[in-house]
Amino acid sequence: MASGEGFLTDEQREMLKIASQNVETALPSPRLSSSPKSPTSLLSDHQLKVPAGGKAPTGGIAVRHVRRSHSGKSIRVKKDGAGGKGTWGKLLDTDGESHIDRNDPNYDSGEEPYQLVGSTISDPLDEYKKAVVSIIEEYFSTSDVEVAASDLKDLGSSEYHPYFIKRLVSMAMDRHDKEKEMASVLLSSLYADVISPPQIRDGFVMLLESADDLAVDILDAVDILTLFVSRAVVDEILPPAFITRAKKTLPESSKGYQVLQTAEKSYLSAPHHAELLERRWGGSTHVTVEEMKKKIADLLREYVESGDTFEACRCIRELGVSFFHHEVVKRALVLAMEIQTAEPLMLKLLKEAAEEGLISSSQMVKGFARLAESLDDLALDIPSAKTLFQLIVPKAILQGWLDASFMKSSCTDGEAQNEDKKLNQYKKEIVTIIHEYFLSDDIPELIRSLEDLGLPEYNPVFLKKLITLAMDRKNREKEMASVLLSALHIEIFSTEDIVNGFVMLLESAEDTALDILDASNELALFLARAVIDDVLVPLNLEEITSKLPPNCSGSETVRMARSLITARHAGERLLRCWGGGTGWVVEDAKDKIMKLLEEYESGGVVAEACQCIRDLGMPFFNHEVVKKALVMAMEKKNDRMLDLLQVCFNEGLITINQMTKGFTRVKDGLDDLALDFPNAKDKFSFYTEYAQKKGWLLPSFGSSATEALPTAAAS
Repeated sequence: MASGEGFLTDEQREMLKIASQNVETALPSPRLSSSPKSPTSLLSDHQLKVPAGGKAPTGGIAVRHVRRSHSGKSIRVKKDGAGGKGTWGKLLDTDGESHIDRNDPNYDSGEEPYQLVGSTISDPLDEYKKAVVSIIEEYFSTSDVEVAASDLKDLGSSEYHPYFIKRLVSMAMDRHDKEKEMASVLLSSLYADVISPPQIRDGFVMLLESADDLAVDILDAVDILTLFVSRAVVDEILPPAFITRAKKTLPESSKGYQVLQTAEKSYLSAPHHAELLERRWGGSTHVTVEEMKKKIADLLREYVESGDTFEACRCIRELGVSFFHHEVVKRALVLAMEIQTAEPLMLKLLKEAAEEGLISSSQMVKGFARLAESLDDLALDIPSAKTLFQLIVPKAILQGWLDASFMKSSCTDGEAQNEDKKLNQYKKEIVTIIHEYFLSDDIPELIRSLEDLGLPEYNPVFLKKLITLAMDRKNREKEMASVLLSALHIEIFSTEDIVNGFVMLLESAEDTALDILDASNELALFLARAVIDDVLVPLNLEEITSKLPPNCSGSETVRMARSLITARHAGERLLRCWGGGTGWVVEDAKDKIMKLLEEYESGGVVAEACQCIRDLGMPFFNHEVVKKALVMAMEKKNDRMLDLLQVCFNEGLITINQMTKGFTRVKDGLDDLALDFPNAKDKFSFYTEYAQKKGWLLPSFGSSATEALPTAAAS
């Protein structure tokens, strides 16, 4: 043994030898030993140390932490006996290169290494949201309320029902009116039975809170959501107090607050608002006019094939649209003209329906009248349409199912035909003119086109067509129509033309409502706006009512318009009734006119002021320049404004009609002006005499001004 290494005494060697033999006897396999006293532990009991004279690797280290190789070198091992060359390794330690052999007879699948696999914990709310989308989509396809209610019940998770409200309404908002109506009906059906009142309330609160986000994707989200909230109040699934309470929880600048404000001030405060809101999206039938027309066409064609009059009458009755039976009459007559062999069948059906009281006399006459109006167009497809119609009418009157008054009202003499031809041609021309105006927004060009037609007696017809076309378009076109009325009234339309045009509109309101469901409300807005724009005066509404037939629905529309006019802030609200648009341009123009006149009065140049007026691009509104110029002249006691008006008149910038309109507006407001300017009437008399000498005013203005004002000397 090398002298430089530690050593054991003979006694210690003997003890180690005996201990090793004892262990080998007890356990044949040393690596799997479970003996309470292994050789290492025996050594540790004695705490063997290297004698003082020898050199130990580390002083004070127990022998049990030292291993000696066969070469005699000491090897430091790891704790618990693991590792190191020439050592047995840790208890139950296995070779690092060992592997499990699945073909081994002793193979145990439990010894296979396992790996933790991550899985996403599903959110019940997310699952609920996905499920309700399928329910809503299916409901929009089938219109089956009971199935939708049953599916929602089976889904469970009733605590999430407010999210169903939000999802249903938000999906309907981005669809057609049919789906909007279906959504409102479904909410009413689910109320209390499936979804509790507090959940309905919470669902609408969530919608209001997300109104700003909805407005990003749905441009008219505020208007649509306003209708849903108003409809929910009308259907009594939301209490009226909901609006007041919900407003307290929302910022005033939010879209949700705007929704509640509009619902409270506009829809829910309007006369007959319940009826209007229930019909806003097509009523409770869920069937659009186009769909109803298709159903009528299908049942008539089926009748031609079967010839079963009783079955056809039953189908007409099941349609449940007695107010729309004139469409049955019209389509039956057209089919009789298209298919000559079907004429006897169609006349038999109409005769049976009239005798049973299924189709009323008024509906029968209306159906014949509608066909008579469209004969020119029908003749393009059926050349003999007029001849066939003239043969059918006497038969129907003779058999007693068409009122004889129809023959008188539809006289066929040459003069009447020529008049109808001229009127029909005029209607075609003005439709083109109106469409071009909606595209170009060029009022002067439209006025020139009307003057070129040279048919002022048809001015009421133009007004009717203008508003009818505008009602079936977007708010922009409605606003343009109102602004055009103001311009036409100043330039070429008399007040009588405007009144008669509205009378024609209101007389045909029921027919218009078949294609434009909210026609009554739209007409009321047009009437009220005409009063605000000084096209009509409130007294004209009484005149319009007196010209309407008794029990006409148009009378209710006039009453609605009167209510809109008398409401608080009516002027501002009606100018904004279609979203501002040109209405706000008019308000801006008033401000600009005031500023340019103030600048001119303080020493500005006439040419620059004229250019500013020209840049406004609103020649139909130049009467405002005249009015404000005259009022400013009174206020500043400076007649320099008359010089500006003279230049504008000489250059054709302000027409004689516009000048007369401006003077008329000042004359109408003289009593109020006299409160601020005591000599207002004297000054206006002077301005009037000056304008008449210069030829600014129409001759008709002179007589009315003379009656209204005393003669005054120039001050």
